[in-house]
Amino acid sequence: MVLDFSIKNGVATIKFNRPDKFNSFNQALAFAVQKALDDCHTDSTVRVVVLTGEGKAFCAGQDLAEATDPKGPPLKSIVGKHYNPIIEKIRTIEKPIIAAVNGVAAGAGANIALACDIVIATEAAKFIQAFSAIGLIPDSGGTYFLPRLVGTQKALALMMTGDRIDAREAEKMNMIYKAVPDDEFSEFIANFSAKMAQMPTKGLVLTKKAVNASFDNSLTEQLELEEELQTIAGQTYDFREGTSAFLEKRKPVFKGE
Repeated sequence: MVLDFSIKNGVATIKFNRPDKFNSFNQALAFAVQKALDDCHTDSTVRVVVLTGEGKAFCAGQDLAEATDPKGPPLKSIVGKHYNPIIEKIRTIEKPIIAAVNGVAAGAGANIALACDIVIATEAAKFIQAFSAIGLIPDSGGTYFLPRLVGTQKALALMMTGDRIDAREAEKMNMIYKAVPDDEFSEFIANFSAKMAQMPTKGLVLTKKAVNASFDNSLTEQLELEEELQTIAGQTYDFREGTSAFLEKRKPVFKGE
């Protein structure tokens, strides 16, 4: 089984499960991740999604044995049919997605993490744009997300040199949200995902939609979109519950509706 998928208390966990290969991607894993993301999108019980890896690595990127196999899929298919759909689904799925980076995240593995809404890494984790070492360019959205996170020059340097960036440095350069001590990581992810699962999911999804659109919108277009999405958010159960709880000085109980 190349993927572990579970849902508990509103938290869907998608765990890459090729630890002997440092969770590197092959066709089977790529398609399994795509299906799991589709299931998360359609399952109303899922309030938040966690992507993580089994063992010591988050994901070492593409399994090069498959990529160099004359009988295997060509690079065009690996990028276009394996990775691109995953990135599109991560950005458009109507649930918050957390990358829980438990170890090395290299190549496509690093960029899949950076495409997620929130990235939390153990201090032992390393982020590596490994493509230049084999004469390739960053894929899986790397050339899109990394410059927006850390700036053009820093992104280009990381992509061209393939330097290893530890989680603390990644946090300082705004590549990720937070680096967590190794011995606290599992508990932190469990608590953080549980908290997210109890929040007003539709409001979070509308926030994600607004941020996605901001990359292409003018200020006027973005203000108009905020007006539109705020109107939708104001019609949700969770808005009514949140305002009632505030006025009644109690903790809100959101339903994600």
